[in-house]
Amino acid sequence: MVETLGFGVDIGGSGIKGGVVDLEGGKLVGERIRIATPDPSKPDAVADVVKHIVDEFGWDGPVGVTLPAVIKRGVAYSAANIDKAWLQTDAAALFAERLGRERAELVVLNDADAAGIAEISYGWPDDRKGLVVLLTFGTGIGSALFLDGKLVPNTEFGHLQVDGHDAESRAAASVKEENGLSWAEWAPRVTRYIRTLEDLIWPDLIIAGGGVSKKADKWLPLLEVRTKVVAAELRNDAGIVGAARAAKFGHDG
Repeated sequence: MVETLGFGVDIGGSGIKGGVVDLEGGKLVGERIRIATPDPSKPDAVADVVKHIVDEFGWDGPVGVTLPAVIKRGVAYSAANIDKAWLQTDAAALFAERLGRERAELVVLNDADAAGIAEISYGWPDDRKGLVVLLTFGTGIGSALFLDGKLVPNTEFGHLQVDGHDAESRAAASVKEENGLSWAEWAPRVTRYIRTLEDLIWPDLIIAGGGVSKKADKWLPLLEVRTKVVAAELRNDAGIVGAARAAKFGHDG
């Protein structure tokens, strides 16, 4: 049984979550731990929280960690909803050192890519066909792109310009909360965003993730788009599950 377990940590703009994952079933084993993201969310402060979460579980194997950033070979090249001090930071080296791991035992990847890996790996088999986009609606809008089940990493579709504005500044779930928008008021913003995305890449399926996916019945029927949109199955645990899977099997595993 031990070889089927993994560990993932999902770093977001408001919270850092982690836990042990059953890599056969794609689900958490027991409860996850969530700790508020430090403010400011500088690398050392965040790394301390990651270490605390891993230590709480007594986990000594490979660890997958997500960041809301473009990640290439373990280095952060953007900093969406985290402190700008992450720019050019070798995140993989930082976490490996803090956790006392060899670098090969530590995988860092974009948070939406991790969520997408989880959905593609453990969701409906039909989700792997054609061009599929996962959109995570949270503090910002994350995106993951798959072609016949293979990840095209580091897409940043949440930053598309829509009507002269950064898309996530109008259609993120955080915007809905901050402005007290009803589902009926927020859905047209999401519609406008998705229509822009549709015209650029013509996806076959869109998977809607993030915290608001738990209430998909409230807003998915309100969208007026041509692409089929379905709710993410793993909900808000997808980042943890995808990170753990990437650490064990690689980004395409």
